Amino acid sequence: MKLNLKRATLIRRYKRFLADVILDDDSEVTMHVANTGAMHGCAEPDDTIWYSTSDNPKRKYPYSWELTQTKQNHMICVNTIRANQLVEEAINNHIIDELSGYKTLKREVKYGSENSKIDILLTDDDKVNCYVEVKSCTLLQNDHGYFPDAVTTRGQKHLRELIEVAQSAQRAVLLFAVLHTGISVVSPAKHIDPKYAELLTEAAHFGVEILAYSAVISEDGIKLTSKIPVEL
Repeated sequence: MKLNLKRATLIRRYKRFLADVILDDDSEVTMHVANTGAMHGCAEPDDTIWYSTSDNPKRKYPYSWELTQTKQNHMICVNTIRANQLVEEAINNHIIDELSGYKTLKREVKYGSENSKIDILLTDDDKVNCYVEVKSCTLLQNDHGYFPDAVTTRGQKHLRELIEVAQSAQRAVLLFAVLHTGISVVSPAKHIDPKYAELLTEAAHFGVEILAYSAVISEDGIKLTSKIPVEL
């Protein structure tokens, strides 16, 4: 995924979807933040951030915060919308071996007893359907990656839905798109959302495939590249 970004310095993030920054010309502006999480370690004052610009005249905030460059020089994609796009791109480019060989890829397909939408549905005449739920992982603590960074009842629901898919003899996959260059291993954040961690272990027991792929991230672009371990 190619990006055309400009640099700014973070002042603060607030109201979940807004951030005040200083541009390179020293002007102060407010930009949109496409991230509902806590963003621990991704939004420290004075961090360098990278933003995109929309040409939509109807947008109140034309700038969107895309990346954080931390004081440790880690690169983090904070725009969670990118996770699904990157996974789809990686599937189409045959980067994710576990998800190769399907003829059709559909997005946001309704499924499940709790009225969910699966991020990606892969189908093929010669294979069972493959339901792929994508999660963006950006929380780094003590040299270890964790998901989630806040309690997520929505994420818990998705795990229950994936368990039902696995029990119906179809493929169910939870894929962590690891969008923090400092993360090399991922675990459920038991210290943040113990229920999610419990459900993730249960999901693995019932046959849900749990994968994690890391990314190369720069102001010029992002690409999922390598499988990394998931430790439950």
